[in-house]
Order: sequence, then structure tokens, then C-alpha cells
Amino acid sequence: MGREINLLDALPKSKRNVKAREHSKTDEHIRISREYGETYFDGPREYGYGGYRYDGRWVPVARDMVAHFGLKPGMRVLDVGAAKGFLVKDFMIACPGLEAFGLDVSEYALKHCEPEAVGRLHLGSAVSLPFPDDSFDAVISLNTLHNLKKPDLITALQEIMRVTTDGKAYVQVDSYRTEEEREIFLDWVLTAHTHGYPHEWIAIFEEAGYTGDYNWTLIS
Repeated sequence: MGREINLLDALPKSKRNVKAREHSKTDEHIRISREYGETYFDGPREYGYGGYRYDGRWVPVARDMVAHFGLKPGMRVLDVGAAKGFLVKDFMIACPGLEAFGLDVSEYALKHCEPEAVGRLHLGSAVSLPFPDDSFDAVISLNTLHNLKKPDLITALQEIMRVTTDGKAYVQVDSYRTEEEREIFLDWVLTAHTHGYPHEWIAIFEEAGYTGDYNWTLIS
């Protein structure tokens, strides 16, 4: 089993107006958000990001990940849930010569990706990664796998293990440590199908045979 480690510590903390969404969120908001289209990425905040634009904030995160996994030019890294390819682009900035790729279910995101990520992003699902065994030196998945129902989530974790060499992987998923944090999370969440306390996530990792590193996204 891997270890709990925060590889997103360098990422600026975003402000979330949980109360505003708590009072505005409807089943229709959830349905539209789970389409992962233009409204989710670049529509009103109550449907998702409220404008998902590149600002370079992932460069220091990419540097930390490069150091953590010992990545070097010529090696291959995959971002599962890459959206518009911000992290893919920043991996190549952080380590020139690193072969960075991404995968996402959103055709909209891929059509509006960063120019540097064109040709490096694949349309597809984490449940069936379109890559050979052991084809990446590290696989990253941030705030994505919790959007799957548990059976598919288990399969996705196994797929990550299949395509990475030496079990080098990192996933971050929605979690909470207290009942108060859980209530805040439920007021905010739009897309997650699977969530739980850290010990519940660790049980899922063990069931899937996932041995990479991991951390939690906590809403507060």
C-alpha cells in the first residue's frame, strides 16, 4: 500500500461559497454538471467551475510530482481526468522533455484544451484506459475517480495499476474527517458518486489492489 501524502500543497487554495450552492443546488444542476460539457467548465459557478482557465498554478505542483516520482526527460506520465490539459502542459514546463499525456471523458474539454496539450489528450474513460500494460512511469488522477460509482471506481484503480510501472501512482479523492465536514461536502458536491471517510477510501484502495500514493480533497 502506498502512503498518504499531499502533492498539491503548492496549489493556491480556492474560495468556495458553500452556502450559496447549498441553497441553489438542484437535481438539474447535478444532471447538467455530470455531462462535463461547456456549462460545467465555463458556465455559471453553480454548475461547476464557473470558468476553467489556465493560470499556471499547476507548475509548482507538477515540479513536486516530478521530484516525488523521480521523473526525467523521456519518461512518460499520464493524467487521468486531464480536462483541458493544464497539468499536462505544466508537466512539460516543469520537466522539459517529459512525455506528458492526459485522458478525459469530456469532448468539450479536449476541444478547448491548451495548445501545448493538443495531440496529447485522449477521449476516454478511466474504466478502460486505452494504453498497454506498464506504459507510463507514473499515473496521476486528481479529483476524478470519485465521480465513478464504486464498481467502476474499483476497475479504474486497477486500470491505473495496470498501465503504470512499479505502482507509481497518485490519486486524490473527495473525503471528510468529521460529520461537520461531511455535511459541508454534501452541500457542495455536484458530480461525485462515491465518497467517504479516509478509512473507507483506504478499504476501497485495498479491495482494488491499488498500491499507489493518495490524498483527500476536503471541503471547508
